[in-house]
Amino acid sequence: MDFIKDVINRVTDPTISFTFLLAVFFVIFPPNNLLLRLNRKLGLDKLWTDAGAIIFFGLLTIFMIFGVTSDETFRTVITKPDNVPIVLLLYIVPFLLWVCMKQGLANDARTLNNEKPEEYSDPDDLDSQILVWPDLIYVELIALVLCSVVLIVWGVLLKAPLEEPANIADSPNPSKAPWYFLGLQEMLVYFDPWLAGVVFPTLIIVGLMAIPYIDLNKKGNGYYSFAERKAEISIFLFGWLGLWVYMVILGTFLRGPNWNFFGPFEKWDVHKVLVLNNINLSELFWVKIGNQALPQNILLRELPGFVVVGAYLLIMPALLAKTVLKSYVDKLGLVRYSVFVILLLSMAALPIKMYLRWTLNLKYLIAIPEYFLNV
Repeated sequence: MDFIKDVINRVTDPTISFTFLLAVFFVIFPPNNLLLRLNRKLGLDKLWTDAGAIIFFGLLTIFMIFGVTSDETFRTVITKPDNVPIVLLLYIVPFLLWVCMKQGLANDARTLNNEKPEEYSDPDDLDSQILVWPDLIYVELIALVLCSVVLIVWGVLLKAPLEEPANIADSPNPSKAPWYFLGLQEMLVYFDPWLAGVVFPTLIIVGLMAIPYIDLNKKGNGYYSFAERKAEISIFLFGWLGLWVYMVILGTFLRGPNWNFFGPFEKWDVHKVLVLNNINLSELFWVKIGNQALPQNILLRELPGFVVVGAYLLIMPALLAKTVLKSYVDKLGLVRYSVFVILLLSMAALPIKMYLRWTLNLKYLIAIPEYFLNV
């Protein structure tokens, strides 16, 4: 048992688990035809069958039962009232994803056979159509009643996770935000508050608003499909599952006292100390590599950071337009492509910064605390 727990603790280290997630994600959700053919050749489309769902949820349930019955720390974290929504999320998100992908792949198969999507209805045949009234209203009413019952039972059976009034002499360790803000709190580890708390949430909102104006592909409207919208679905799911949901799970189950990483079966020791010397890019460039003191001039001191960030935001879009995203330039046009690639690079900045922190202890690319400008 101890050996199994130790292996799980090592595998769930963020550097290993996130690398595995990246390696597997774009094969399971292929964004282009090459990866789509590889997906089908490996038989990964079978993941979205009934048998695949039974195996996945069975293994997840076995893992939960094993953890709860064999480890006190795991049991304490899982059963904490604050964390109950995250435990439900581990089941609900994969289930809804399975439903969508199963229907999407079924419609893709029908399309290959020159058949209409399963959701297709003849505009001239009212009997084949799903109407707002009474069909949709009935379903929404039933869902409203069921959700109300679940929330009432939840409120009665589980104690509200309320604590004593704030006391500066006795702060919780770890001090965590509510579960729906844990992803944002995790982002604050890698970015300054003005970026993690203002810029990125704004870009998320603006990006969601911009999607209908950027993506003019009408395929998939009104019916599920993956092959006809593979790139769009892959990018969205990577942002949703690969970043936000992953960070919520990371902050819930793997962040312990002093905001250190702990494995699922590792005891939360408040005395655990990790020797981490966070370093800025300017210090790495001038002191570590150049073997000299930091320049007094701010612009010269942070020149390496300005070069890196400038190349990422200015040169990378043009480079992508000539290579990987060349088809998007022709399809979207210059203006829409520019908005699309800036949003894409902004999303990619998070995993890049996460890796830099985990591997090099790199804190900021640009560090100008004199003017509260840190990137």
